[in-house]
Amino acid sequence: MLSSVRNLSKSTVGTIGLVIFLLLVLASFALADLSNIRQNGFGLGSDTLAEADGRAVTERDFSDIMQQQLAIVRQSQPDATMADLEGQFDAILSQLIGFKALAAFADNHGFGLSKALVDAEIAQIPGVEGLDGRFTTESYQAYLQSRQMTDAQFRSLVEAELYQRLLIMPATSEMRIPSSFATPYAASLLEQRSGRIATLAADNFASGVEVTDKAITQYYRDNAARYTIPERRVVRFARLTPDRFADVKPSQAEIEEAMANGGATGSQEIRVISQAVLPTEAAAREVAQAARRGSFVDAVVPKGFSAADVSVGPQSREEFTQLAGREVANAVFARSVGEGSIVGPVRSQFGWHVVRVEDIENEDGRSEADLRAEVTRQLTERKRQEALFDLASEVENGLVSGASFTEAAQAAGLDIIETPPITAAGKARDGSSYSVPEDLIPALPSAFALQTDDTPVLEPLGEGKGYVMVGVTDIIEAAPAPLADIRDQVRSDYVKAKANERARAAAQKIQERLKKGEAFAAAVRAVAAEAKVSLPAPENVSLQRLALSQFQGNVPAPIDMLFRLRLGDSRMAAAPNQSGVFVVKLDKVVPGDTGNQPGLVTQLANEFRPAMTNELAQQFTNSIIRDVGVTRNDEAIAAAKARLLGNN
Repeated sequence: MLSSVRNLSKSTVGTIGLVIFLLLVLASFALADLSNIRQNGFGLGSDTLAEADGRAVTERDFSDIMQQQLAIVRQSQPDATMADLEGQFDAILSQLIGFKALAAFADNHGFGLSKALVDAEIAQIPGVEGLDGRFTTESYQAYLQSRQMTDAQFRSLVEAELYQRLLIMPATSEMRIPSSFATPYAASLLEQRSGRIATLAADNFASGVEVTDKAITQYYRDNAARYTIPERRVVRFARLTPDRFADVKPSQAEIEEAMANGGATGSQEIRVISQAVLPTEAAAREVAQAARRGSFVDAVVPKGFSAADVSVGPQSREEFTQLAGREVANAVFARSVGEGSIVGPVRSQFGWHVVRVEDIENEDGRSEADLRAEVTRQLTERKRQEALFDLASEVENGLVSGASFTEAAQAAGLDIIETPPITAAGKARDGSSYSVPEDLIPALPSAFALQTDDTPVLEPLGEGKGYVMVGVTDIIEAAPAPLADIRDQVRSDYVKAKANERARAAAQKIQERLKKGEAFAAAVRAVAAEAKVSLPAPENVSLQRLALSQFQGNVPAPIDMLFRLRLGDSRMAAAPNQSGVFVVKLDKVVPGDTGNQPGLVTQLANEFRPAMTNELAQQFTNSIIRDVGVTRNDEAIAAAKARLLGNN
């Protein structure tokens, strides 16, 4: 259950993907049929962007999702701003509106989600359990805090998955694609194309490029953006990590208490028990003494008990507490009581108990030594994390009270790392190979959000990895590198660009000759002689469209062009990085025959299923939108977009 949320919560990108899971769910059925949505929004509040049957999409909803999306993008692009997401605004808003419509439709038709159902789903997500393996409010709050989400926002994710599972998936499952639909596509993949490719490498034309100081200077000015060094900052870091507390360990008493309560692992100790309850202490002592000398059954027979009477069987501490009372259970489950021990007499409200512990085992089959080792490890980790948190709180309190970066670091005994000027990606641009240590990369967004006079901040380094104090001492604005420092690079770029222009001009002349009916090889030789360069003869190539898959999406430009041309046509295709140009001519096309490839038809039919499933889901969801009725407040939407772009 809730497998998609669980999988996202486990991974690093998961961590980063979890906050946009709602968007991914909604995108899967494309909630953007705006023709079904009423415009203008008469009667809606100024902060209500849209409404679906009384369910409002507020500016706060929209802003929260956009801010979470921006935080995700900044993990890979630290200098990203809200402007970089502007193109996603309408799609995300439409998806939010669609979710509200889906929820309204569900309620209107008796498919409402109960709080208990949502709670049950949340309780099964890894990361919300305590030391005993069960859901705890404290663990859940920590889980939300680590993902910078509120309970309401996370519940929306869970509700979205449940609605998709209960409403959308049943309507779109078991899609079947007929072979007649897939056959034309299979035939196109089996199509065979043959042609010729002429390669005009820019290097062949470089020797004829005239280079002057004036030309280099002008090229530098025209391409200043290419040579601009992005904003750089001198950043200071000070780590607070768990290894600082390597000597922190739980006491023996703490370990014993944890073991007595079932251990930190959630495993319960099970004891197989025989018990006799007698009316007087004297009778109980008599049985206990006899049991210590011989068998327990023989000891209780004189008091009128049979073996069946005294056999209690496997009991956990909790179960035996309910049966015999807390004092008796504590005595029987004491760590000093081993297998075969006689316990008692112990008094309870039922009388005087004499107990034999027949066997001791653990619920998950592990030995006591293994459990003790695991309990010790978990308690050690918890105590070290608590000590780390206390230290982080002291550092943060010092910063709030006005301590400088250096003062706060010295007070806590922290080592300070000061970087050279680095970009938002954590790299130096001074010719050195310096990079910010990998474990500090998560703190770079904060480093590039601070100003030099801002109070340093404390940032988490990841679950269980500690914290880092971050401060900025200098900011170097983005600017082009001085021409004198990069003159050789600019000269090389200029020659490469001009050589590429000459190659393109030569390719155009080859095409003109081909249009006049000249043979391909002859046209190449003639243009090469005219340009006074040496060019290789055109290369023959023959390929099935199906073979393009071997390039894994990176089809070479001339091969891609071969499958775009009409029979007999020719066209230029640019080589990457201004390295030249190709002239491609298509000579022959052999249509594909699926008669010998029935398996390909079946394969394509299966591959079409996800797309067709999404299409069916879109149609179903558009019908939901029409049924529910949605109103958009265009003025409020425009204002919300403007505010987001003004606060990035």
